[in-house]
Amino acid sequence: MKCERCKDKEATIHLTQVVDGVVKKVHFCEECAAQSGFDVHGPMSITDVLLGMSGEAPEPLPSHKSVEHSCPRCHLRRVDFKKTGRLGCPACYDAFEDQLKPILRVMHRQERHQGKIPERMKKEVENTQALGELREQLQKAVAEEHYEEAARLRDLIQQVTRRSNEGPSS
Repeated sequence: MKCERCKDKEATIHLTQVVDGVVKKVHFCEECAAQSGFDVHGPMSITDVLLGMSGEAPEPLPSHKSVEHSCPRCHLRRVDFKKTGRLGCPACYDAFEDQLKPILRVMHRQERHQGKIPERMKKEVENTQALGELREQLQKAVAEEHYEEAARLRDLIQQVTRRSNEGPSS
């Protein structure tokens, strides 16, 4: 079987990912796997596999001269995160945001948590999310000096706020 990347050499690295019953297989030669960011001779972390199968270009590894980015609170380095697949503290989510987004997109098909919501809380959570999005749009409209749109969004925010303050209408 030929390498999927260079289409020239024999594939020796074979990875399989199953998401919702859909199987995705990739086949690389050692050279293309290494260029994709896989350490073919060392232990492989789940983040390496997920980043490699995301279809996005891997982030270049830092040169030995550059200082590697780390979390300001717990000092976890990107390399440590890649080895363990675990973050060290809540501040790591902000520190490694750029590296986490592609992983979350691959694992969950989105960047925002979409867990289960208790039925009694569903409306409240939806209103809170809607208000957050409307407020972001309002800030953008004001910043771009689209005042008519800002006024419309302000009125919409007031309606949603009134509706959520009224509570369930049963």
